Amino acid sequence: MGFYLRKSISVGPLRFNLSKSGIGVSAGVTGLRFGVGPRGNYVHMGRGGLYYRATLPPSSSSRNSPTRPPSPIKPEIPPGTHAPLEDIESADISQIVDSSSRELLDELNRKRAKTRLWPIVAIASAVILGAGISSNWPAWLLVLLALAGAAGTYAAHTRDTLEKTVVLFYDFDPDMEAAYAQLHTAASQLASCAAAWHVEASGKVHDRKYHAGASDLIRRKSTSIRKAEPPYVKTNIETIAVGVGRQTLHFFPDRILVYDQKGVGAVGYQELRIDVGATRFIENESVPRDAEVVDRTWKYVNKSGGPDKRFKDNKELPVCRYEEITLSSQTGLNEVLQLSRCGFGSGLAQAIFLLGKKMPREGAGVAPAA
Repeated sequence: MGFYLRKSISVGPLRFNLSKSGIGVSAGVTGLRFGVGPRGNYVHMGRGGLYYRATLPPSSSSRNSPTRPPSPIKPEIPPGTHAPLEDIESADISQIVDSSSRELLDELNRKRAKTRLWPIVAIASAVILGAGISSNWPAWLLVLLALAGAAGTYAAHTRDTLEKTVVLFYDFDPDMEAAYAQLHTAASQLASCAAAWHVEASGKVHDRKYHAGASDLIRRKSTSIRKAEPPYVKTNIETIAVGVGRQTLHFFPDRILVYDQKGVGAVGYQELRIDVGATRFIENESVPRDAEVVDRTWKYVNKSGGPDKRFKDNKELPVCRYEEITLSSQTGLNEVLQLSRCGFGSGLAQAIFLLGKKMPREGAGVAPAA
C-alpha cells in the first residue's frame, strides 16, 4: 500500500491547505471561498469549470507601515551641550566709587536713605477718616479731616522733595559744551536703533548642532536709551539714562552716576573703558527693521550645516550683524549693550573720550611733598 500526504484538512467550516509556499486557511461554501495564505488574502469563486480568483489588498496599516518614513521626533536637547550661563554684571554699588566723586556720592546716598514722610501722613489720615466714617461722625467733621489729610500729605511730600533732592549746577566753557553736545548726539543715534538689549549672561556652546551652530549663548532683555534725570537730582542740563538690568546708568558731563536699589555709585570718564565691536547673532525673535541679515542657518543643524531632518519644527533662522558696546572700569562697572544697527557705538566712545580729556586729572599740578 503506497504512502500519500493529504494536501488539505477540514476542521468545521475551516479548511487548512498545505502548499510549497506554506500553510493557508480558507472558509466558505461550494463555489465561494475566502482564504488567507502565505501569498496574501484571496477570494475564489466559480463552478462547472468557470472559476475566478483575486488577491485582496492588504489593510492600510499593514500596507503603509513598511514604507512609512520615520516621523520627526520632538527636539530634546541633552544635558551638557553648553556651559552654564554666567552673569555679566557690575560689582556691588558700594565698590563703584570714583574718588573725585566721593563727596557727591556721600550726599546722594545720605539723602537717599532719609525716610519719606508723606506715605506715613497719607496712611494715618486715611485711617482716621475711615474711623470717623464707621463711627458716623458729623459730615462737616469728615470733610474737615479729609482736607486736613490732603494738606498734610502735600506738605510732607514737599518736605521730602526738599530733604532728599540734590541740586547740581553746570557752567560750561565752549569746548566742554561742544563735547557734551557730541555725547547727546551719539546717544540720540543709539536711541534711534530699532532695538537695544542689555546682555545679562553668556556661556560657551559645546555641541553646536543643538544651538543653530552658535558658539555662545546669551541671555538678554530689551532696554532703552533716553533723556531722563535720576531720582531726587535737579540739574540745569539734560542727562542720558541707560537701563542695564538692576542698575541704571546716568550720563552727566563729568561722570556716570550708577543707580540701583542699594544706593548710588560713580565712574569718571577718565576711568571708563568702552569697547565697541560687531557680532554675528542668530536671531530667534523678529528681526528689527534696521538690522543687517548676513546669513541663514537652522535651529538644529547637521554636520554639513544643513537642517537636521530628524527634528520637527526645524525652522530657518536669520543671522544678523549687531553692534556690542561694553562699558567697564577698574572699580567694578561691567555692562554689555547690544544694538540692532552697527556704526553708532564709535560715536559714543569718541564723545566720552573727549569729555575725559576736558576733565582735570585728580592731583594734576600738585607737587609731591619733600
